[in-house]
Amino acid sequence: MNKEISISPDVVKSKQNQSAEQACRTTSASEAVRRDGEVEQDLTDAVHQSESSAQGTPPSNTVPNNCNPEYFKLLRFGVDSLYLSYPGEIFADVDEELKELKQIAQSPEPHQKILAQYPVDDHIFEVKDKGKGFFLYRLQDNAFHIHLSRSRTLPFAYVQLSSEYLTYRTPLAAENALRVILEQMGTIHESANVSRIDLFADFVSPENMESWNRHAWVTRASAINAYSVDRAFSGWTIGSGGVISCRLYDKTLEINKKSQKLYLHELWKRTGWNGEDKVWRLEFQLKREVLTQKGLGKLTEVLDNLNGLWSYATTEWLRLTLPNPDDQTRSRWPIHPLWGYLSSIDWETDGGPLSSRFSNARVPGDDWLYTHGFSTLISFMAREGIVDFNDGMHAFKCALQDYHERKSFGLGLSFADYVQEKVAIKARQYNSLLSKTKADEQARLDQLASAYRKQSEGS
Repeated sequence: MNKEISISPDVVKSKQNQSAEQACRTTSASEAVRRDGEVEQDLTDAVHQSESSAQGTPPSNTVPNNCNPEYFKLLRFGVDSLYLSYPGEIFADVDEELKELKQIAQSPEPHQKILAQYPVDDHIFEVKDKGKGFFLYRLQDNAFHIHLSRSRTLPFAYVQLSSEYLTYRTPLAAENALRVILEQMGTIHESANVSRIDLFADFVSPENMESWNRHAWVTRASAINAYSVDRAFSGWTIGSGGVISCRLYDKTLEINKKSQKLYLHELWKRTGWNGEDKVWRLEFQLKREVLTQKGLGKLTEVLDNLNGLWSYATTEWLRLTLPNPDDQTRSRWPIHPLWGYLSSIDWETDGGPLSSRFSNARVPGDDWLYTHGFSTLISFMAREGIVDFNDGMHAFKCALQDYHERKSFGLGLSFADYVQEKVAIKARQYNSLLSKTKADEQARLDQLASAYRKQSEGS
């Protein structure tokens, strides 16, 4: 095992504490320089002095990450994305059923596609019409995106655990729940292998993330890029596409413009976010190649070494520095105050609260649903010259029903059957309703249980 990962926890904590102490000192130094309007070289000298004083400071397990909360406030940290693979074999009966469901998903008839669902316990997976690569089957809900193979040379299952699910359960608890599902689909030969893990830290800081240029990043990666959205600086990416990569980006902007992961707002507020400040995220993506180089393959091994992985990522693979134009040896450049805080996170401590609620269904949130619905209603009222809300609702309902009754008549369906089919199509996408009858589902469960018993007795 390489030294970066096999380093003892005490040594890792000592390095982290020294980084935190240095960050406290360098923050004060940088603020003083900014107030006085002095040049960057003075800041570099101040940081060099703080490095010297930090070297003589004995390690302390009580150095807080937020020793200057006006400059840096850590909100949450943990595992954002997790990709696991499982050696094993798919059950023959499951293989046959998924083959049939995949064909149903490929049907051009909407009323046929709604049957392409695969329920397991409290999950109603959508069966996709296409596999991916050598994995023939894809099943997805809000918790798991499962790829299944019937090849003996490939893992039986390759699974992405959703980032939202990992705000609800710890990685180990999430994997335990996943394993229960997979054991109903096939025989698992080994514990979970990690194909990729994303580590993140969410924080608030008044630091201008655009104030440095690409030369401030001292890294083993070759690609360094800055991005903006609607002319607002959105963040940095380093090493994109490599076996290890990093993003430092405006998470509040990303939520508003793209992901709509509003559930993070509540988690941030529970750790002190005021609801207005920008929340920045530092995120490292670590693929299997870099994990196995460090002697880490199994999920338990990776989770036991998160401190070492974070230390390697933030002190050896990448550092944000205060460039010294008089020193051509970049490795001697002092770390930026912000990086001192980020690199000192102790992954053996609590990363923040978990969500109290989670749904396996991929349903739209209230904000999206009611914003779009209200916008449609208002557009109708404006077109018809209606100003009273209740009058508008009544008129819109009548016009809406009349329009779709004509469509259902053209399709040879009753209006009730037409509506039921439309709901079933959305429910398959949302994993919210099961289209099969209870009798059909019970027969399938009995068949699966029989196949499982046969496999267990034969092993």
